[in-house]
Amino acid sequence: MKIEKAKRTFVAENLQIDSWESIKTYFDDLLARTIETKEDYTKWLKDKSELEAVLEEDAAWRYIKMTIDTRDEALSNAYTFFVTKIQPELAPFEDQLNQKLADSPYFAELDKDQAHHIYFRSVKTALELFREENIEIEAELNEKSQQYGSISAAQTIEHEGEQITMQKASSLLKEQDEVLRKTVFEKMAVRRAEDAGKLDDLYTELIQKRHQLAKNAGFENFRDYKFQSLGRFDYTKQDCFNFHDAIKKLIVPMVKTIQQEKLNKFGKTQFKPWDADVDPDGKAPLKPFSTGEELLNGSIAMFDKIDAYFGNCLRTMDEMGHLDLDSKPGKAPGGYNYPLYEIGVPFIFMNSVGAQRDLVTMVHEGGHAVHSFLSRDLELTGFKSLPSEVAELASMSMELLTMNLWNEFYTDETELKRAKKDQLETILKILPWIAQIDEFQHWVYENPMHSVDERHAKWVAISKEYGTGLTDWTGFESVQKTAWQRQLHLFEVPFYYIEYGIAQLGALGVWKNSMTNFQKAIDDYKAALSLGYTKSIPEIYETAGIRFDFTEAYLKELADFVQVELSKL
Repeated sequence: MKIEKAKRTFVAENLQIDSWESIKTYFDDLLARTIETKEDYTKWLKDKSELEAVLEEDAAWRYIKMTIDTRDEALSNAYTFFVTKIQPELAPFEDQLNQKLADSPYFAELDKDQAHHIYFRSVKTALELFREENIEIEAELNEKSQQYGSISAAQTIEHEGEQITMQKASSLLKEQDEVLRKTVFEKMAVRRAEDAGKLDDLYTELIQKRHQLAKNAGFENFRDYKFQSLGRFDYTKQDCFNFHDAIKKLIVPMVKTIQQEKLNKFGKTQFKPWDADVDPDGKAPLKPFSTGEELLNGSIAMFDKIDAYFGNCLRTMDEMGHLDLDSKPGKAPGGYNYPLYEIGVPFIFMNSVGAQRDLVTMVHEGGHAVHSFLSRDLELTGFKSLPSEVAELASMSMELLTMNLWNEFYTDETELKRAKKDQLETILKILPWIAQIDEFQHWVYENPMHSVDERHAKWVAISKEYGTGLTDWTGFESVQKTAWQRQLHLFEVPFYYIEYGIAQLGALGVWKNSMTNFQKAIDDYKAALSLGYTKSIPEIYETAGIRFDFTEAYLKELADFVQVELSKL
């Protein structure tokens, strides 16, 4: 599809953001402008939206380029410049603009429109949370949290005479050779241990700064502050606690059964930490592709078969250079789809090494990308700023909707079934991890003055509640107590994680619907994604043909469904 950036009507096309002064004039204009009619107000909103899109896209490209090569000091400096020199200056102006937006006599009239109401609700929250003294803390947090990526990206191990990334090393833990697995695991453990103290110190500093931020805004702790900041209007912390309990009660026993069957095949009484990912039937690891190009071509072919529009989204991103898929030294860990609100064509970043997990990551991020395309023409940037419960519904549903098309990568039916079984078992295994990370965060920020030793002890205690008790960590206790350090979200986007669990249940609902009427499920999915954030989360889920529900009863219904589907494989 041919994509052209909409012509700017307010911000100069040739704007270079090289100083605060280069953009201050636009904020001055918006603040000084007289609004006498409804038309004046809607024009003002559109100009404000355009400026937001330009700034967010500029920051996005700085982040993308920095994560592609964390070793390039110039790229790192460009990003740091934005978060330390531009964003702190933006904060008070954004607050004043939000105040002007809310004080307008036309606010109440537009607030009757649901799309504007959802957007205005977020504006009112921002006004309630803004504190002048938090501007500097926010800037420090933005800069500090990015240190995690640099530390992690620098972690490599030596294998067969070459330095390989942790992502590449992790793929070797699926190999049948136990000596190889043990050797690689130990090398990874030693390398991570070098940074464990550094990451603990970084996390402690982030916790303290976040706690101060919350106290300044009048909250008892950062958790309560963040719930409001994230716009969690549709559920409470108690709902999260109930979800944790339901996972322990329903999902952990299912995972234990799966693990016990695997253990029996191994002929062992307990796993060693390097046994977790190996195939119990002695088969080599699944390897659906070799290069990023193969991954992309196969993904486009699958997306085409679901809906031609989906395939064209990936083609367009490829043509525009909005993909960076292969793992390489110096690249930050993880994967993401970064929305670019002005051009409306997002960027997919990942670290593929040819593993089955990479295939899942690609279609996951591809789901996010399709979401960006479907919502790109919404009138205001605020309408496109998605809550994670909605964003992750798009991506996790795509993982499951593509499953029957994985024969693009697996010509052997046995291998295809293995891949599908791995996906469903992984869903069951990831739900306890999601709940564990979330429960850990609640404790961390409810007890912000805890020591590092207390943090490690709490993590180990929670791990026992969510674990199966089938792994022997003797000699690797230090690895176990710092396992949380591998979760990027804890450092960079606190409290953004339970959304994966909520959205996973929604995605299972979409997949379940697709088995009854595939075309209707796809049509509903597209309709929901096209809404952006112009309706409430429950209404968006309803448009997708599912319930916004993560209670024990619904969890049991979907867990039973997964169990049936697993039995077919």
